[in-house]
Amino acid sequence: MLHESIVFSIFLIFTGAAILATVALFTRQSLLVAYMLLGVILGPWGLALVADSEVIKQTGDIGIIFLLFLLGLNLHPQNLWNMLRKVTLIAFVSSVAFAAIGYFVAQLFGYTVTECLVIGAAMMFSSTIIGLKLLPTTILHHQHTGEVMISVLLMQDIIAIIVLLFLHGASSGSISVSDIALIVIAFPGLFITAMLLERFVLVKLFTRYDRVQEYVFLVSIGWCLGFAELAKLFGLSNEIGAFIAGVAIAASPIALFISESLKPLRDFFLVMFFFSIGASFNLQYVHVVFVPALILAVLMLLIKPVVFRLLLRQAKETAHISWEVGVRLGQVSEFSLLVAYLAAETKLIGASASYLIQATTILTFIASSYFVVMKYPTPLAFSDSLRRD
Repeated sequence: MLHESIVFSIFLIFTGAAILATVALFTRQSLLVAYMLLGVILGPWGLALVADSEVIKQTGDIGIIFLLFLLGLNLHPQNLWNMLRKVTLIAFVSSVAFAAIGYFVAQLFGYTVTECLVIGAAMMFSSTIIGLKLLPTTILHHQHTGEVMISVLLMQDIIAIIVLLFLHGASSGSISVSDIALIVIAFPGLFITAMLLERFVLVKLFTRYDRVQEYVFLVSIGWCLGFAELAKLFGLSNEIGAFIAGVAIAASPIALFISESLKPLRDFFLVMFFFSIGASFNLQYVHVVFVPALILAVLMLLIKPVVFRLLLRQAKETAHISWEVGVRLGQVSEFSLLVAYLAAETKLIGASASYLIQATTILTFIASSYFVVMKYPTPLAFSDSLRRD
């Protein structure tokens, strides 16, 4: 049927996004909220004009991969190592605190112990997309705030992979030592591989053919997606593989050109990602999960900035940076959606618990993005004084 065509779906998504984005800017709302609202309207649980939200989601996931690749391009390996040592304890302590809040709120509403554990685990992470999509390029590339945020989010990604591993193990009844060992070895192994290939292969190709911009563009995409798939093969996530690929060429003079040339491609896929979030939510569960989701979302929005501020101050960060990083990371993550989907598919949790996680994530996405856009410099700010690309 016509409405099942991917071309027609993309037409609906981007035409609808253009219309709602205009309304959002006129009414001083976040563009990210407009994309999610469009997903609710056009998705399977709305008008069902875009019936296969899973295809759109998988396409949108490419946007996250490119986003992490671009982040890596702007973080020198030495800076990355210094920051990871600094934020490791912060990431683990904050994750435990957020998980405990999620667990006890779920327990208050009568969810099983397993469901409470999964809901708690889903609350541990902050959104890479919201946090970094709303961070101006000047701050992301050249200021300490960007380095701190990237490092915290990277450590959370590693924790998320461990959580997903345990979910796989719980569904199958066991977690093998070899799986854990593979993950422990995979990250440094992949990083060393990327650095060696960059030094002895990639830099020579770029030096010889850097005048052919189309070639640089194609090689960059192949390099990014190649390491994304290699990371997935060794038990890591596509996003971490793309990030490592970016860090490996961050010191190259051509990194800035690659970063600028891939931005439009990244934004195209991210629109589809946010659309898929709205499209995947079953509206029939709104009345079931609205109250616990609202309570959990409010707690996350209020407590996450405070916890991050306290921990970052203990790590000798300034009060200004500590608070801004805390606010920008004050939402739940797209990894939480993955936790919800996986746990529901493997029957560890029921549909209600899954949609509680999804609803909480969407509510924090909306509130957090709106607050950041209103208060801090972002590429999507309404005020000219706060708008930074």
